[in-house]
Amino acid sequence: MKHATPFSKILVANRGEIALRVMRSARALGYGTVAVYSTADAGSPHVREADQAVCIGEPAALSSYLRISALIEAARRTAADAVHPGYGFLAENADFANACIDAGLVFIGPSPGAIEAMGNKAGAKRLMAAAGVPCIPGYQGEDQSDSRLAEEAGRLGYPLMIKATSGGGGRGMRLVRDADGFGDALRSARSEAANAFGDTTVLLERAILEPRHIEIQIVADRYGHVLHLGERDCSVQRRHQKLLEEAPSPVVSAALRDRMGAVAVRAARAIGYEGAGTLEFLLDRHGDFYFMEMNTRLQVEHPVTEAITGLDLVELQLRIAAGEPLEISQDQVHLSGHAIEARLCAEDASQDFMPQSGKMVLWHAPTHGPARLRVEHALESGAEISAHYDSMIAKLIAHGTTREEARRKLARGLETLVALGVTTNRGFLASCLEHSVFAAGEATTDFIQRYRAELLRDDPEADARATAVAALLLMQGGTETRPPLAGGALIRPLPMRLRLEMGGGGRELTMVRQGQRTYIAEGGGHRHVLDLIDFGHHRIRFVCDDVMETATYFRDGATLLLQLGSRSYRVKNLTHVAHSQPGTASGSDGRLRASMNGRVVAVLVAAGESVAPGQPLVTVEAMKMEHIHASPVAGTVRALHVSAGDQVSAAGLLAEIAIEEDAPSGSRESLSSETGRTHPPSP
Repeated sequence: MKHATPFSKILVANRGEIALRVMRSARALGYGTVAVYSTADAGSPHVREADQAVCIGEPAALSSYLRISALIEAARRTAADAVHPGYGFLAENADFANACIDAGLVFIGPSPGAIEAMGNKAGAKRLMAAAGVPCIPGYQGEDQSDSRLAEEAGRLGYPLMIKATSGGGGRGMRLVRDADGFGDALRSARSEAANAFGDTTVLLERAILEPRHIEIQIVADRYGHVLHLGERDCSVQRRHQKLLEEAPSPVVSAALRDRMGAVAVRAARAIGYEGAGTLEFLLDRHGDFYFMEMNTRLQVEHPVTEAITGLDLVELQLRIAAGEPLEISQDQVHLSGHAIEARLCAEDASQDFMPQSGKMVLWHAPTHGPARLRVEHALESGAEISAHYDSMIAKLIAHGTTREEARRKLARGLETLVALGVTTNRGFLASCLEHSVFAAGEATTDFIQRYRAELLRDDPEADARATAVAALLLMQGGTETRPPLAGGALIRPLPMRLRLEMGGGGRELTMVRQGQRTYIAEGGGHRHVLDLIDFGHHRIRFVCDDVMETATYFRDGATLLLQLGSRSYRVKNLTHVAHSQPGTASGSDGRLRASMNGRVVAVLVAAGESVAPGQPLVTVEAMKMEHIHASPVAGTVRALHVSAGDQVSAAGLLAEIAIEEDAPSGSRESLSSETGRTHPPSP
């Protein structure tokens, strides 16, 4: 075999679910595996799963997994002779690929030249245009002055996109609808790009409104064979980051697939590409498509392509890197059925998708039973979700003979998935899947923005039922380690009046016991009859209004985490707690607190400065996104407790505002919700 580059042990320069994914295929082919980890990940599953593991440093600011010298040294110490970068971190870093090659390691990916050529969005557009690939009109010049960019924006016209030329994943990307918003959007895009990629260079593109986000998967060996493996539709996004991906696209015909595939193959050949890669396009309502970027790595959503082609993309990467030629031709690539992937993220969809961190106290993936799915994750009960890394914590993939079958399977899988302890987007994903527009295959990139109110709509009936179940659970004696028998002794005689905090609001209800296992819950205009069937560790089986159901729960003292259907609840028992005094809403006292763990990247005001309600004061970076913390009240900055570069904890004090005495009535509380907004708004 010509140009063979054999290897026997692979260092996976990544963490979490992608590290485990790479190890699975590597072991199936007989390769040894080496994990690397930060101190925050010392107990993580990917560390335990590998044959060997090396600590590469502290977790702060993502630095551990970006330390090229530490990764090369880890390979040397373990005698690894190949490196797989996964995705994210250094996966598209030409310097890292060069360092691996210089150290005598096989880099499992494209050449440094190909990475460099496509890693800069401006340069990539110029290369693709020269290769005959259709591109969106824009500006990608070297003059990055504010005045030149504003001038070019005016020439292009609004709306337009500002995009960081380095990196991906929606970082440093802003949609600008008019000239008035251009300056702030440019500053924010540059700041986020600097934090994520160390590069503030941006390009401008004319915005194509309501497009489909379509990407073509390609694989290429070093002998000139290039194949496309069909398309993926990644249109359902928030903050320009994908949430649902599917293959094939519901709007791409066989003829359009051939056209787009041929363009993707031509683009890969133009740069001498080797390995797995993805060409991303915007498809407009007229069927015209435009190049956005090329990802010179494995994609998060690669499992949907694997599901419909029957190919293992990581295996193909390993074989190509070893110098093996592709053994299939384009006419041997067949698409079978439909697959949909959902990205489970530690974030609060109701709070502008704000990232969350903390302990996942209870985790169970639906990998068995009727809702069996492919679930890629590195989670377990008790796992710590760190603020240092991306908010995506798992992905669920359903495959069916039809799109509707795949959609049903995924929706059912999300219902049976157990994820308690950290707020996730599980319920929001279920709402997306069940929405009539998505079900009909008509979702475009503005799907979440357009239907956000519907996707986040409350269900008073479901919440009332959950309140009754929560009350029943809280009234039972025992703890998680010693559950009581069903129908066991109650904390106090019935009837009993309970006061709960749930979903940010208070709820009061009366529980009346009728018989050994029957209870009546009344409150808020709702009345439910519950029959307790079975009660044990983390699960309760009951009949509510003649319908038998199962709920999952975790109890920690007066706090109860409850999962019922696709909805999750955090419930506090305030029955024996004195009522809070008026005027104590979060932020209403002028104290601005951090909404999550993270790093301060900007302090936007000075002590003594007058501020208005909703005015940005401090920007905190967490999980690779910026979050603006705004003033909850009108007043004067009395004190600043943080500086740029400081690490802060959730609820940590950022600033104190001396409240204006003549502030409008009610402003102190009504505007406190502005604290912790995520920038940019979801697209």
